[in-house]
Amino acid sequence: MKIIKKILFLLLMVFIIAQFFSPKNNEGNIDDIAVFFEDTNPPENVKLILKESCFNCHSNFTKYPWYYNITPVNYWMADHIRHAKGELNFSEWNDYSIKNKDHKLDELIEMVGDREMPFPSYTWMHRDAILTDAQIEDVISWTKKVRAKYSLELKSE
Repeated sequence: MKIIKKILFLLLMVFIIAQFFSPKNNEGNIDDIAVFFEDTNPPENVKLILKESCFNCHSNFTKYPWYYNITPVNYWMADHIRHAKGELNFSEWNDYSIKNKDHKLDELIEMVGDREMPFPSYTWMHRDAILTDAQIEDVISWTKKVRAKYSLELKSE
């Protein structure tokens, strides 16, 4: 029994010391997304959906919840955000080519339409990010309009 107490004490010490280390925060602000809004011109309801359900992971603007201050949760979240931004980063929309923008929006339609996004692990703690059928339709309808615009631009190149 004495060895179990020592192991538990050691684990507690490691956990406490780990709290002094954390990953780099996702720096940025909501203004970084202005280029995306200007280029795609989403209606207000879609802007709100994107802000509530997408931007925390898919932009340089992240509102961190209280539990982000707990190691190892913060490392898991930081890795999740890094991966999400690698797939699609609305803050860097201007850096994508027209063809790539079109592809990103095609993936957005697929992921949102199949209810793969936002992730269940995200919506579990962010209940306001759960999309209704009507919201999904709004996002997909708007995305298809933007893709049509990009299709015309690609044809004129």
